[in-house]
Amino acid sequence: MKILGLAAPFGHDASAALLIDGKVVAAAEEERFTRKKHARDQRPVLAARYCLAAAGITPADIDSIAYPWSLRALREKRWEYLVRNLWNNPSRAYKKFFRNNKEARGQQEFVRTTLREAGFPAQALAKVCWVEHHMAHAASAYYFSGFKEAAVLSIDGGGEITSTLIASAAGGRIRKIKEIVAPDSLGNFYATMTDYLGFEREDGEYKVMGMAPFGDPGRVNLDHIIGWQDRRRTYRCHDDYVWVKRGLRSRMDKVYSKKMVAEFGPEREGDGLSAPYIHIAAATQKKLEDLTLKILETYLSDELRRHGNLVFAGGCALNVSLNRRLLEHPLIKNLWVQPAAHDSGGSVGAAAYAAAEAGERIEEMRHVFLGPAFTDAEIQKAAQEAGLAAAPCADICETAAQLLKEGKVVGWFQGRMEWGPRALGNRSILGNPTQRGTNDRINAIIKFREKWRPFCPSILEEHAADILGSDHPSPFMTFSFKMAEHWKERIPEAVHVDGTCRPQLVSKSTNPKYHRLIELFRQKTGIPLVINTSLNRRGEPMVCSPQDAFVMFKESGLAYLAMGDFLVTK
Repeated sequence: MKILGLAAPFGHDASAALLIDGKVVAAAEEERFTRKKHARDQRPVLAARYCLAAAGITPADIDSIAYPWSLRALREKRWEYLVRNLWNNPSRAYKKFFRNNKEARGQQEFVRTTLREAGFPAQALAKVCWVEHHMAHAASAYYFSGFKEAAVLSIDGGGEITSTLIASAAGGRIRKIKEIVAPDSLGNFYATMTDYLGFEREDGEYKVMGMAPFGDPGRVNLDHIIGWQDRRRTYRCHDDYVWVKRGLRSRMDKVYSKKMVAEFGPEREGDGLSAPYIHIAAATQKKLEDLTLKILETYLSDELRRHGNLVFAGGCALNVSLNRRLLEHPLIKNLWVQPAAHDSGGSVGAAAYAAAEAGERIEEMRHVFLGPAFTDAEIQKAAQEAGLAAAPCADICETAAQLLKEGKVVGWFQGRMEWGPRALGNRSILGNPTQRGTNDRINAIIKFREKWRPFCPSILEEHAADILGSDHPSPFMTFSFKMAEHWKERIPEAVHVDGTCRPQLVSKSTNPKYHRLIELFRQKTGIPLVINTSLNRRGEPMVCSPQDAFVMFKESGLAYLAMGDFLVTK
């Protein structure tokens, strides 16, 4: 079967993915084409067109279209939602309960318009498979993990109504164990604190995670904002603090309350690190970790004792510090996280769910190089149009490795663009991890972002166990690890303030060109890794095309860009 997955049921992170006979052949986020981060209020039209073109097929060839939103799921949980919200937010409760048909019509119109603009005939709406939001997340993790059986977690801000799904999976089927409905939402809690800490919610949560190690969680008490209730066997958010209704908000464009400002002080401003904000970030991170572990121990202990496999998706699954805590848990032997765990992953998850329901076997996701690629001829033409000289190199890996050895920062643009938010060696900015100040330079003159932000190491997988003290796979930068002590001084630019790193383990089988570059760097320096950050500037999506890369190159302090077999310099 040819199944096209589409996503963006909640107005952000639009994407498309194409499965053919259970294999993902193309997947991309709409933001990469429109250059609007998170593609807010955009439909995945260009992403869908790309997927069809990449496979060489037309809309008529598509057997099914999968979309991660379900009216049935909304109606099944609406009573629980009504009871939870009726007292504190009756308006919100009544809208969800009585206006679900209106919400469904809005989702149908979104899909209908997307399909029409992508070139599908009007009757294509009849091919749509409506997949429950959190089941799409769960499918995106389970079916691509390669595990025959697994415990399943999906945690984000919220789907139709559900914010947390706990499930088990075996024999190609996912079985629900427990659902937690909004407004009790770990994702909304973290987003609210992100908002208060001066970052953009639904975008800057990873910055809160990066800030947390600078603070002391013991200096701030958040128990009254979110906490575990033993009697209900669930967590509970305080409605006067978390994603509050408009009358309680400190500002109309924010979701934190006047009460929070009165208690903790005005929201953080600027790019610096200061108290109490670093301690609030640390306490926020600890709450997320502690409550996730409590959910796991309450509902999945027996499941994990049998096989030790956990799969994880939803926006909270991109929190690598949380994932480190999960990996360290004695019940977990293997953890697999969907590389696009946030809402853009709903397209590939919905498609996988539809394929599994049709009896297809889903192929394990071993790499995420699923986006557009460009030939050397296209690169050279784009360089000429941009007024840049692209010098051909006999061996671009050798050239780039030498520049990195010399302490230069190199843009690295190769092959098919990555799926998901992490740069994994095809749309990356690379640096030498041994030379202090490299991160500061990249942050200041290339990325234009906060100077305290850490970078990730891309490590040759055959050397990873010595550096990380673990042999757990990490191909997608979805985990952090405590770095081995004997490596910290050798590669200071790859270590965060708490002694951790968020690595990508690079395999020769899935990315031979990137592997060879790092191997050549190792031969020159003795260091089997480079630091890696995404090829973009602050507030922009990762670059997709040569044209995107050249705009960024000309408007930043990046001096070297290795693109295909060419080196572009200023």
